[in-house]
Amino acid sequence: MNTPPAPPGSERTDGPSVHIGVLVPLTRPGWVGAGQHLLAGLELAVGEVNDAGGIGGRPLELVVRDTAADPQRAAAALDELAGLGVAALAGEYHSVVARAAATRADALGLPFLCSSAVLDALTERPTEWVARLSPPQSRGWQVYADFLLGAGHRRIAVATQPSVYWATGTRILRDHLAARGGTLTELEMSALTPAAVCDALIDSRATALLLLVGHPDPAVPIVKSVRGDQRLAEILIGAPAGQPEFAEWATSLGDDSAGVPFLRYLPERLGPLGARVEKVLRERLGEAPSFVAFEGYDTVAVLADVLRSHGADRARIAESWPRVAVEGTRGLIQFSRMPGISVWQWARPPIQVVDRDPAEPDRFRILHAS
Repeated sequence: MNTPPAPPGSERTDGPSVHIGVLVPLTRPGWVGAGQHLLAGLELAVGEVNDAGGIGGRPLELVVRDTAADPQRAAAALDELAGLGVAALAGEYHSVVARAAATRADALGLPFLCSSAVLDALTERPTEWVARLSPPQSRGWQVYADFLLGAGHRRIAVATQPSVYWATGTRILRDHLAARGGTLTELEMSALTPAAVCDALIDSRATALLLLVGHPDPAVPIVKSVRGDQRLAEILIGAPAGQPEFAEWATSLGDDSAGVPFLRYLPERLGPLGARVEKVLRERLGEAPSFVAFEGYDTVAVLADVLRSHGADRARIAESWPRVAVEGTRGLIQFSRMPGISVWQWARPPIQVVDRDPAEPDRFRILHAS
């Protein structure tokens, strides 16, 4: 009697696991919501890979470490993961943390697919070991500046805190605006209270205030102060770093959470794969998945394809970056070298400027796309 073939998705995965190290922020002061969404996408994709037979019959397994937005903690975790024999490293949301991880991965010769961090210079020197899915900050934040200019804003203020990420974003915005007749005024929050921000906005005659600060503090008090000042009823509040994407933003601010444009990395319409993944992630998370969850899924989709084609040898994985061609949830993923970018970069991830609809804060409106 012939044994019928196994149905698709039921192939055995009974060899030794192929391990991928994962860095995610899961505790404060990290952005916990972003870490949970990133991990949900990673875990969903791993489950699907294993249901389909794993990596040549070997199950794929994540070895997760919480970075808590701490670069030193991330570097130490990376040393540990490298010692445990992971084939590659994945993840991270915070750019400054990802920079520390990328630098250490380059030094150790550990392939790192960065899921969701945007600093152009993830490493000080060009590296063959690191690739990235999220767009570089220079591209995304220039798109955001174009949105502001297109909406008629020429005098922009930024509430900012000391950080290489915020400083780089400020420089990108200032240079792009200045070349097109705009101006940018910095409001350093180490010297200002949220109430004083309102007076500074009046003095600068700014028509838009961008939040280049941490959440919930001081972002939430700033929004509440500005929204409560009748003199500033017409001012636009923006958050290019994406804070309003997550439910925690809406919970913290209620009605004041709406109408704050931010960057996210999704296409205008998801294809069949993206729509299917969106449905499953929504069920798992109990809320709409953020773009970060899709970045997590796509990270594993790329690594699984590379592992199937090139095996778990670290050097061969790194050598494969320029040959990747994987259909992800948000389009075809391919890596190339871009001017000023030190890592292998997905050149054309989708970029949108969106906000929460004031009439329905759980619904997002696309305001601008690139």
